Amino acid sequence: MTADVPASGAAVAGPDGAPRCPWALSAPEYLAYHDEEWGRPVHGDDALFERLSLEAFQSGLSWITVLRRRPGFRAAFAGFRIAEVARFTDADRERLLADTGVIRNRAKIDAALANARVLAAWSPGELDALIWSHAPDPAGRPAPKALADVPAVTPQSTALSKALKRRGLRFVGPTTAYALMQACGLVDDHLAECVARRLP
Repeated sequence: MTADVPASGAAVAGPDGAPRCPWALSAPEYLAYHDEEWGRPVHGDDALFERLSLEAFQSGLSWITVLRRRPGFRAAFAGFRIAEVARFTDADRERLLADTGVIRNRAKIDAALANARVLAAWSPGELDALIWSHAPDPAGRPAPKALADVPAVTPQSTALSKALKRRGLRFVGPTTAYALMQACGLVDDHLAECVARRLP
C-alpha cells in the first residue's frame, strides 16, 4: 500500500476510509506505527532510551529505514535495556559494526553505547522525569491542519536537547529531541482530522 502525499499536506483517507496523516500511508509499515505508537505517551527509562537511540540513528535518514530494522536493533542492543547496553564491550561494538540488522554508523553506535553508560549512573526514573519535564502545555498547541503546520524544532525541544547534552548525552540535537517528543507523546502532532489524534 502506498499513497501520494497531497500537495496540501492535509489528512487523507486510509484503507478503512478514515482520515490520517498523509505520511502514514506512504509505506505499509507506517500505518500500524502511526495508528498504534506515534504520539502515544511512552514512559520508562529503557523505553525512552530505545526511542532516543532510534531517533539518533534516524538522523539524516528516513524513519522507515529505522522502523524496518527495529527488530534487528532490539536484538542487537539487548532490548535497549540500559544496564545491559552499558556493559557492552569493545567486542560488542565490533559486533554491532558488522551487524546488517542495524544501521552500521560508527558515530551513532558509539553514541548509543556512551549514552547507555551515562544513563546507567542515573537514578531510576530520572531519564523519564527529565524528558517529560519538557512536555509543553497541550492547551497552547492548536492541532495542525496540514503537514506544513508541524514544526521540526520548538523552544521545548531545544531546551530538552540542551538539558540532555549538559548531562553528557550525545546525538541529541533539537531536531532529534523534537522527533523524540513526537514519537513519545510529549506532543500530539497528528493532524486535526486524523483518526489517531487523541481527544482532549
